[in-house]
Amino acid sequence: MTDLEYLKKYGNPEDLEKNVLQLKKGIPVQYIVGNVSFYGINLKVTKDVLIPRFETEELVEKVLYYQSKYQLGKKCIDLGTGSGCIAITLATRGNNVTAVDISKKALEVAKNNAEDNNVDIQFIESDFWKNVEGTYDVIVSNPPYIAEDEEIMEIVKNNEPSSALFAKDEGMACYQTILKDALKYCQERTLIAFEIGASQREKIISLARQYFPKEKMWVEKDLQQRDRFFFLLIERTYLN
Repeated sequence: MTDLEYLKKYGNPEDLEKNVLQLKKGIPVQYIVGNVSFYGINLKVTKDVLIPRFETEELVEKVLYYQSKYQLGKKCIDLGTGSGCIAITLATRGNNVTAVDISKKALEVAKNNAEDNNVDIQFIESDFWKNVEGTYDVIVSNPPYIAEDEEIMEIVKNNEPSSALFAKDEGMACYQTILKDALKYCQERTLIAFEIGASQREKIISLARQYFPKEKMWVEKDLQQRDRFFFLLIERTYLN
């Protein structure tokens, strides 16, 4: 479906002429319409949050699969929740979810989306772990992971929040922040799941090995056959 077709299908017909002009100015169609479908649920999106991608839907699907495969508990945390797409989808599948973001405006969007989808989520304003307590069965994050000097599409660069796109240390800073303190937030068995950049496979494995040298970890490809998802299964009984 082209952007114009999407606009005609989901936009307000009375605003079509104005919306077409916005489209021509390079505004993403999802921001114009104000919502997007994600894993079968409808989410509001504003310029305060990233537009959820298909790859993140794949991440959620894989998390649900491994949650079942490894018989993990239902207590989940989504670090850097943005629109709430991951947290809300997990909550609709019966999970007890905490959603974290450093942005007040992003949390407002996520809270509204949770209400619209009739799920109860605990929201915390926090720079990753800073204000978080407790332990979790699933730790999932789609954090900023684009290197600061990396070229990206103009429509993304000019419209979506840079704080949700770019990270220091060649895009690895947020992963390090999460991993270096992750163990204190883990249950006896916990799955950590990240969306990663297509060229970050070796870097994320090397980083994770610094903190979890013996734990099971792996990277999986998306539907476009790009390395896109990192998983780490932590079993505290073996770490003690």
